[in-house]
Amino acid sequence: MYSCQTFCVNVRHVIYKHMIQHKLTHLVLFHTSRPIPPFAYNIYFVTGAYNSMKNTEPSGYQANPDDDQHSVGCCGYILLFISYLIIICTIPFSMFMCIKVVQEYERAVIFRLGRILPGGAKGPGLFFIVPCTDAYTKVDLRTVSFDVPPQEILSKDSVTVSVDAVVYYRISNATVSVTNVEDAARSTRLLAATTLRNVLGTKNLSEMLSERDNISHTMQMNLDEATDPWGVKVERVEIKDVRLPVQLQRAMAAEAEAAREARAKVIAAEGEQKASRALKEAADVISQSPAALQLRYLQTLNTISAEKNSTIVFPVPIELFRGMGTFGGGAASTSM
Repeated sequence: MYSCQTFCVNVRHVIYKHMIQHKLTHLVLFHTSRPIPPFAYNIYFVTGAYNSMKNTEPSGYQANPDDDQHSVGCCGYILLFISYLIIICTIPFSMFMCIKVVQEYERAVIFRLGRILPGGAKGPGLFFIVPCTDAYTKVDLRTVSFDVPPQEILSKDSVTVSVDAVVYYRISNATVSVTNVEDAARSTRLLAATTLRNVLGTKNLSEMLSERDNISHTMQMNLDEATDPWGVKVERVEIKDVRLPVQLQRAMAAEAEAAREARAKVIAAEGEQKASRALKEAADVISQSPAALQLRYLQTLNTISAEKNSTIVFPVPIELFRGMGTFGGGAASTSM
C-alpha cells in the first residue's frame, strides 16, 4: 500500500511539472492528508491535464533547461548504444563522419533522435556527432543584406508610387531560428515587403520624399519586433528609391518651373525698384553741382573707350548745347 501511494505521488509530481511547463495553471490541485485511491487519483489528474491540453496550442519552441525533454527513452538509448558500438568498431574510418567543423561565423544546431542536444548550438571549431542518430543544421551568424522588390504603394494622398528598400539583418539565436521558423531568411524577406507597404501607406507623397530617415527607423523597429521570436535581429533598413509616374513627374516639373519663373520675376522687379531709387538719389546729387554732370560724362567716355569695339565717340561739351539753346531762344525773340 505504501509503495502504491508513493507511485501515485510521483505520478502527481510528473503531471504537475508537465502542467507548469504548458502553463495549465487553471487546474485545481487537491492536497490532502487523507489517503486517496490510486486509480481515482491518476484518472483525475490525467483526465484534467488532457482536457486542458486540448484547448492549448503551442506558440513555438521555448527552450527550458529544467524540463526532461532531452530524454530519448529506452529505444533511443539502445540505438545510441548500437551507434557508439559501430563507431568504435570502425575507428579510425568513423572519425571522418563523426567529427565536424564549423567556422567562426557559424553555429551548428544538433538534433539527436529529433531532440535538440542540451547546451544549444555548437561551435565554432570541432564538434562530435553520431552519424546514425544525429542530424545538424549550420546557421550563418554574419549580417545578410537583401533588396526588397519594388512595391506599388498608394500613398495617403492617393498617389501611386513605386518604392524599394534594402534590409540588413543577422541571426541572433541559432537554435530559435531553426526551431521556431521553417526558413528565417525567406520569412524575413516576405515580412519586409509587407511592412514596407504598411508603413508607406500611411504617409503622404511629400513625407515619403522628405522623411526617409524616419520611415527607415520605423520599419527597422517594426521588423525587429516581429522577427525577434524567430531569432533574427534587423540591424538597418534603408529606402533606396521612390519612383513616381511619368505624368506626375511632368506635372511636378511644370509646377517647379512656374514657381522658379515667378520667383525670378519678383526678384527682377525688386532689383528695378532698388535701381530706380538709386538713380533718383544720384540725379538729386548731380543736380546740386553742375560740374558733377561733366565728370560723370567723362567717366562714361572712359568706360566706353576701354572696351575693344569699333564705336567712335566724339565728345561734345554740354555747355555747347546750352549755348545753342540760348542762341535759338534769342533768335526767336528777334524775329518777333
